[in-house]
Amino acid sequence: MTNEELLEAHEIADRIARLDDVDAALEYRRLPKDLGLEVFEELNPFDQQRLLSGMRDDAYRQILEAMDPDDRSRLLQEAPAVIVKRALAGLSHHERAMTAQLLGYPKGSVGRFMSPEVVTLREGLSVAEALATVRGKGLNADNIYTLAVVDGSRRLVGPVALSDLVLSDPAAPLASAIDEGAVTLSATDEAEGAARLIQETNEPNLLVVDSEGRVVGLLSYDDAMEVLEEADSEDVARQAGAEPWEGHYMSVGVFRLARYRALWLSLLLIAATLTVSVTQAFEATLEQVAALALFIPMLIGAGGNAGAQAATASVRALAVGELRFSDLWRVVWREVRVGLLLGLMLAVLGGIVGSLFVGWQIALVVACSLVLVCAWAATIGGAMPLIARKVGIDPAVVSAPLVTTLVDATGLVIYFLIAKLILGV
Repeated sequence: MTNEELLEAHEIADRIARLDDVDAALEYRRLPKDLGLEVFEELNPFDQQRLLSGMRDDAYRQILEAMDPDDRSRLLQEAPAVIVKRALAGLSHHERAMTAQLLGYPKGSVGRFMSPEVVTLREGLSVAEALATVRGKGLNADNIYTLAVVDGSRRLVGPVALSDLVLSDPAAPLASAIDEGAVTLSATDEAEGAARLIQETNEPNLLVVDSEGRVVGLLSYDDAMEVLEEADSEDVARQAGAEPWEGHYMSVGVFRLARYRALWLSLLLIAATLTVSVTQAFEATLEQVAALALFIPMLIGAGGNAGAQAATASVRALAVGELRFSDLWRVVWREVRVGLLLGLMLAVLGGIVGSLFVGWQIALVVACSLVLVCAWAATIGGAMPLIARKVGIDPAVVSAPLVTTLVDATGLVIYFLIAKLILGV
């Protein structure tokens, strides 16, 4: 038994994904044919494309023909046109038709991720006849655990779980096993929203229908988790001020990683000039009370972190459907109070530190500033993702780094205005 046969397919896939293009291709070619297909399906679409680009036409066709239609669609939806054309040309008529159907749905929709291979049962059958139909069609289906009962026009009557069918009286009508309250999806629904729905309802699969109510596919729990993993990966990257990259982290080149991060770092650097402008505007105040400069890092650090925490919580709540734009004022009121509580706590600590080093007057300035800056930062951090979603911007884009930069500049304005008020400078 080879080392590859001792490893699980996902372990081999992870090892291949870590390699560069040449070594990944060599490693893959060493695998037995059946194991190779299983490993290939465990790879993400970017790494699949890397392997396919180095394959001969016969191996290329065999891999694509053996893939499930939904996996094939995910592979091709981000591929260059030349790869898509080559892939579709090598498929059988049946597989090509299913793949073209999935690629015809809008990008990011349920239709791009569903499996079109669903076992359908005609209404009017008995349970025994339905089970016989499942046995006849099951081998060609991607999933037999959720079955679709349809009328003569293939319009969905309702879903039936295989477990309910097996446990029902064979002589009973099929209609008695239909789940009347089950949720269905539209092929044009947003894939991430549908995946969240599956996660929340703990349904193993949800049937998908077209605009006329005809069954066109099924979104499985596994497919939903892949959608959520991709969405969460994008959100995490953007929350850190970078563009999401494709492929395994260990196989991404240094220059490509730098390119994904460079744009946001450049934009944030330009935005940070606001902080320089504010400092310059209050230069006279700093000259009169130089000790104020000692506490600028503490102040903008506390405000930036408070804003980033609120933004992260808001983005996460939006992602899982806990917040809507209509909740904006409730979020603002909640975050103002949270920020005030945090600011009071930090004000005590900052006041003590300030009084030890520079005296009670500047300590009072620092303490008052911390209260207001934390309240302002938490409010901005909580509200900005909701406003971004409303105007069609990904909430993750305006999260932690951008909020921190904005709070740095506005926090300094608050600090210097309070210093003028208390110190009279």
